Amino acid sequence: MTDTRNDTTSVVERTHSVAATGAVIAAHFLGRTAVFVLGEEAIVLAAPNEEPRRVAVHGGAILATAADGKQIVSGGDDGKVSATDGKGETRTLTADPKHRWIDHVALGPDGAIAWSAGKTAFMLPRARGKDEEARNFEAPSTVGGLAFLPKGLRLAIAHYNGASLWFPNAPQAAPEKFEWKGSHLGVTVSPDGRFLVTSMQEPMLHGWRIADGKHMRMSGYAARVLSLGWTAGGHFLATSGSTQIILWPFQSKDGPMGKQPRLLSPSEHRVQTVAGHPKQDIVAGGYEDGMVLLTRIEDGAEILAKKPGDAPVTALAWSADGTLLAWGTESGDAGVIDLA
Repeated sequence: MTDTRNDTTSVVERTHSVAATGAVIAAHFLGRTAVFVLGEEAIVLAAPNEEPRRVAVHGGAILATAADGKQIVSGGDDGKVSATDGKGETRTLTADPKHRWIDHVALGPDGAIAWSAGKTAFMLPRARGKDEEARNFEAPSTVGGLAFLPKGLRLAIAHYNGASLWFPNAPQAAPEKFEWKGSHLGVTVSPDGRFLVTSMQEPMLHGWRIADGKHMRMSGYAARVLSLGWTAGGHFLATSGSTQIILWPFQSKDGPMGKQPRLLSPSEHRVQTVAGHPKQDIVAGGYEDGMVLLTRIEDGAEILAKKPGDAPVTALAWSADGTLLAWGTESGDAGVIDLA
């Protein structure tokens, strides 16, 4: 098998190319407007039947973004947390008084926003942009990742030797600690709120069942896992880190404990980024040779969404209805595929 996938069904011809003008580090959708996040200063808004618009949102590198379909929240090395809507209107929510880098951001229930700078995690119940309303939590080490739980106001914080669940509305309550030795550099929570999973400096994941802290070790990767994505209904956690898409099963009460992952779409090149379809059991995978594949989980059937190119695929995102797929590369190529 070669990565050209000459005999694979293709939707490449449905792609609307977008000139991103810089390396794309993330992609999101605001309604049907695709948003490409550049490594420096700006985002590019690509609405259907309109010319792409470049919007400056930071005074330097953009380090983290999160979106909820209505707005994109971004953090930069200028020490600012900004929010941008689908019209391209941007406002600064807060600026770190010490001018520290904003390493991570997250969006939660009812408009809650979280961000981190160094060892400190902050949370605003809503995006009011008033510093005095922000609540903060000092992690044991530099924050490695942030993720809200789907219900209630709880924030998962990855850090050295594990993760903590913080309850911002209960400042006197001690955070729940989930311990595992090592450097935890990313965090995600299953859509049903039952499982907490971190990516590590080592080529592995570690997880816990939140109810009882039962451990889940997910190893066997060739490289550090940089991209995680839940599939429809939270049935699988799709990951990068190998020359195939690795999916860990989370349908049962024990999650992947004692189970083998499902392996899809093997390639000669490593998977760089993944994105689960919001409604169907399909996962998109972007490879280091520039290829994008859509793979049906049930039987592994593939559709070629982007041919190999000159740079790795660094961003993938689905629209909320699953009819549009945005991709971006390290070299600044980008596109939106209409699958309707």
